[in-house]
Amino acid sequence: MIVLHYTAMRGGPEPAIRRLCNPEAQVSCHYVIGEGGELCRLVPDDRRAWHAGAGRWGPWDDVNSRSLGIELSNDGASPFPAAQMDALDWLLHDLLARHGIAPERVIGHSDCAPGRKIDPGARFDWRRLALRGLAVGADTRKAEPATFRDDARTFGYTSDVDDATLLAAFRLRFRPGATGPLDAVDAGMAADLAARFPAPSAAAIDAPACRP
Repeated sequence: MIVLHYTAMRGGPEPAIRRLCNPEAQVSCHYVIGEGGELCRLVPDDRRAWHAGAGRWGPWDDVNSRSLGIELSNDGASPFPAAQMDALDWLLHDLLARHGIAPERVIGHSDCAPGRKIDPGARFDWRRLALRGLAVGADTRKAEPATFRDDARTFGYTSDVDDATLLAAFRLRFRPGATGPLDAVDAGMAADLAARFPAPSAAAIDAPACRP
C-alpha cells in the first residue's frame, strides 16, 4: 500500500525532515514532498518506516510493514500547491509501476486510522488522483444505509471504530464537506467501492512485508 500524510508543520519541508530523521521522535517515512515540488527520500522502499502508527486497512493490522509512507509538507489548513501535486503524481506513477501497487491501495492516513488522524485532510484533491489512475473514486449512486458499514469494511475500512467515526473518515475521503446523518448516497458510494475494489482476504496475502 501507499499511505499519504501531511506534516502538519509550517516552514516548508525542512523542519519535518529534521523531525523524521530524529530517532527520539520515533516517526519516519519513505518520502517527503515540499510545497515547491522538492522530493526527498528518507527510507528505502523495502524498509519499514514508522509513519502509520496504530492503524488497520483490510486484513492488515500492521500498516507500517505493508506500506510506503509519503509526507506532504502542509500545515493542515492550506491548499496543496500545483508543483507539489505534480511531484506527487510523478512519484505515485513511479511507485505503482515499480512495485505493482493497485490504485485502490493508495489511501490516506485518515483511512487506516479513522478518528485518530485526518490527514491528508479535506483540502487534498483525491479526485485528481483518481482521474489519473493513481487512486480510486466512488461512483455516486444510492443504496440502503444499512449496508454502509459492511460495504465500507469490504473495501478496506476495518478499524474498530463507531459508526459516526467511520462515516466521518469515509466522507473526508469521498464526500468532503458532506454533513448530516448517514444517507443513501454514502451507502451507494460504499457499495460501489466494495463491488469494484474489495480488499484481499488474509488468506490471499503472500507479498513480503517491509524489512525492519
